[in-house]
Amino acid sequence: MQFNILAAASLFAMVSASPVTRALAPHAAFNLMVLRSGSEVHFSYFQAALGNIFLHLPGKTPNCGGNFNGNAIFTLTDAGELYLYTDNPPQELYTVRSWMGQGVFGYTTGVQPAPANAERTGWVLDSSNDLTLDGAGFIACPNSIDDSWSVWVDAGVSNPAGNSDCVGITVRAVEVAEPTKCMYS
Repeated sequence: MQFNILAAASLFAMVSASPVTRALAPHAAFNLMVLRSGSEVHFSYFQAALGNIFLHLPGKTPNCGGNFNGNAIFTLTDAGELYLYTDNPPQELYTVRSWMGQGVFGYTTGVQPAPANAERTGWVLDSSNDLTLDGAGFIACPNSIDDSWSVWVDAGVSNPAGNSDCVGITVRAVEVAEPTKCMYS
């Protein structure tokens, strides 16, 4: 009986242990995958178009120099700045978490200024390669353009900008071995 208890305890410890995640190489190119079990956005990838970030957005493809699967490709600087993987001009991500922006999440191109009160630094990949902004996660909201989902940084508003049925999501960086540089609309 004692052997069975020890064997069961060992098996439980192995099954419940967290999987080991390899940290991304510095300045690696990566996609951002959504984790939200039980949701239609689970395992979907960020797409970039029209200066914003979406999930399940049909027909909006960027100008790319090679084979492209539709998933936006990102890179993170040592200073905590998040960029789309492009040639010049650069395309940099921002959020506005003030009461007016409510976590709007978009990008600018070249010298285009970000909106008032925008944050551009503080993006971090943790030991699981989950992306946050100074500890804040993300929210996805259905019923955006072309039946896509809009993506927001969590600013403490569960349904930002009058959206409804939004869900909190975990965003995981997945390294791209052979990234394609694109210019997003």
